[in-house]
Amino acid sequence: MSDNKPTFTPPQTQDQQPGLESEMTPQPEYIRPGYQGSGKLRGKVALITGGDSGIGRAVAVHFAREGADVAISFKPEEEEDAYETRQLVQAEGRRCLTLPGDLREAGYCQDIVERTVQELGGLNIVVNNAAEQFPSDDLTETSDQQWLDTFEVNFFSFVRVTRAALKHLQEGDSIICTSSINAYRGHQQLVDYSSTKGAITVFVRSLAQQLADKKIRVNSVAPGPIWTPLIPASFPAEKVAVFGKDTTMKRAGQPSEVAPAYVFLASEDASYFTGQTLHPNGGETVNT
Repeated sequence: MSDNKPTFTPPQTQDQQPGLESEMTPQPEYIRPGYQGSGKLRGKVALITGGDSGIGRAVAVHFAREGADVAISFKPEEEEDAYETRQLVQAEGRRCLTLPGDLREAGYCQDIVERTVQELGGLNIVVNNAAEQFPSDDLTETSDQQWLDTFEVNFFSFVRVTRAALKHLQEGDSIICTSSINAYRGHQQLVDYSSTKGAITVFVRSLAQQLADKKIRVNSVAPGPIWTPLIPASFPAEKVAVFGKDTTMKRAGQPSEVAPAYVFLASEDASYFTGQTLHPNGGETVNT
């Protein structure tokens, strides 16, 4: 994909959450052709939930190009995407540990941390990124179970993975959570999803204060409309066709335009950043 980002996405849908990157047209750009790594994360180990596709894949490849070994968690049905991501990481000369499972299970959240440490030799960067969303126009039609499932994946997995990781993290290490522009403006069809993102924002700000004395930084990234598998898996084809057109830049963003924010927050360049949120959203001003 060229540096001239596409402004048109053909109508398309997928029938599972959070969707497969391999079935998208056009394919998302996970890293710019001209992106030059400079060893910002050399010798680090990162764990990325939802690392098989979309923003997670982009972060994995960027981290690898910057010198980090990477572990990625994903749902078993996303195996095809996950193994493609593993090949991309390995092509950068780094190790990639694949960890299939269900983030709604507390035991799995603990296990992926321990396996990362055991098989990759440590843990320095935690990226809580996995998410699901189920649009609805009517709150009365969203069941308790939908709310519970959305919070289990989008929020409680962040808490559980982070809690398990803390005994391994040391001074200078970093925790990064994927929030959303919807944490700041809401979304009329994504009330439960937006609520999880609001919870993440407060989680990040509070945990940053708790961990400041240990010199472990906690930050988040709040993307706007980004072309990832979650979009065709969530919305009807006619909405997918105009996705991102309402931004200042009149297009959806690419994962390649978001992942460098994670590189920055994970690196020593962000040594004075904690409790903060970066906003790659195509030009919308948000009340932070």
